[in-house]
Amino acid sequence: MNMTDPIYHDDEAARAHLEAQRWPHGPYCPHCGEAEDIAKLEGAAAAKGLYNCRSCRTKFSVTVGTVFESSHIGLAKWLLAFRLMASSKKGISAKQLERSLGVTYKSAWFMAHRIREAMSEGPAPSPLGGEGKIVEADAAYVGGKECNKHASKRNSKNIGGKGKQIVHTLVERNGRARSHHIANVTGKTLRPVIVKNVSRKFTLMTDTAGGYLHIGKEFARHEMVDHGRDEYVRGDAYSNTAESFFAILKRGVYGNFHSVSEAHLHRYLAEFDFRYNNRSALGVDDTARTNEALKGSTGKRLTYRRIGEGAHA
Repeated sequence: MNMTDPIYHDDEAARAHLEAQRWPHGPYCPHCGEAEDIAKLEGAAAAKGLYNCRSCRTKFSVTVGTVFESSHIGLAKWLLAFRLMASSKKGISAKQLERSLGVTYKSAWFMAHRIREAMSEGPAPSPLGGEGKIVEADAAYVGGKECNKHASKRNSKNIGGKGKQIVHTLVERNGRARSHHIANVTGKTLRPVIVKNVSRKFTLMTDTAGGYLHIGKEFARHEMVDHGRDEYVRGDAYSNTAESFFAILKRGVYGNFHSVSEAHLHRYLAEFDFRYNNRSALGVDDTARTNEALKGSTGKRLTYRRIGEGAHA
């Protein structure tokens, strides 16, 4: 698949591709779950991709119950937007989507947030870690004029100035990342995030921020490196993987979005987590990453009212 593929320029081809991703074993009713007694409608209804469920007597298309539902933007533009966001390592701004898709800025901004919703993990994702796995935990400031290199070097109650927000990320070495927007780096704040997302049977690597000291005792193994003394690697003890994740996140925020509001930061984090978790180093190319995002569009209805006003790029 490439950018000249008909699915990015023809709505019927785009619909067929979306059906193949959402319904690999054939259509099913999003209202009642029926998968057998389904009929594709003919005539004008066929042009809209409508199906009829004889079980609950409702009509539906592949967009019902997804982030595409009720959108007046053509599916080909939607799929192109998914491709652009999935393949842009540092993200793509709504202004760039506006120019690339030929839509209004408001539509591009709304589309981008719907796609981030599709990229987000479900309500109960599996814990990080596993046999032989090491999970790194680290925090950084994002936003403002200049990002502080390391969040733990500041007072934990100070978010570092106007516009700066604290992001905490857990990263499996050679695996997944999971990021959260947090208020501070105290143990009271960090513990629920870490123990909910990391199995305590495995190894935790952190720096010497005070919030990690007591949490680490709950894990099978906990190692800390002291950045304040210029210690960054001690054997297999380091948090450089998390630092590399932050480098990509910060370049995206400062280079493409310029600023990200506190209200929407969690969606941007979901986007960067998704691309990291489906990166080329794990054998996932742009096409597979885009299709994975499309599969995530199901069950994630997002209205403009829910997102709210106050858009940033």
